[in-house]
Amino acid sequence: MNRYVALLGFIVVVFGGGLLIGYLTLPGEWYAGLAKPFFNPPNWIFGPVWSVLYVLIALAGWRVWSSDPHGAAMRLWVAQLVLNFLWSPTFFGLQQMGLALLVILALLAAILGFMATAAKSDRVAAWLFAPYVAWVAFATLLNAALWWLN
Repeated sequence: MNRYVALLGFIVVVFGGGLLIGYLTLPGEWYAGLAKPFFNPPNWIFGPVWSVLYVLIALAGWRVWSSDPHGAAMRLWVAQLVLNFLWSPTFFGLQQMGLALLVILALLAAILGFMATAAKSDRVAAWLFAPYVAWVAFATLLNAALWWLN
């Protein structure tokens, strides 16, 4: 039973943290006024995509924590979450697209590091990050394009 309470805790922290940061750093008029690349997705897509990703991130973290709570994979999981939560305030809050690009590049590296490290002991946890790495790679391209265009 304690394992499932821990899983719920991971979901609350990841999903709740993501929702709170998203609410506190809504894109607003500044973002609406930016020149956008042709591949910029519609705004409505971000909420559903991040909702699914946050559940996968929480599940992967919980799996790694369950087997090795102080290991390298868990440290990388925490690092990616901190960087994930840092990106929106940097991009939308501070309106610093160049600095946000550095944050998201570090996030991408942390995600890949987590996947490589977790795969050694929990392949499922590593693969749970596959959609996340794909989305963040796309978001990195989008961040770079927005920075370049504006």
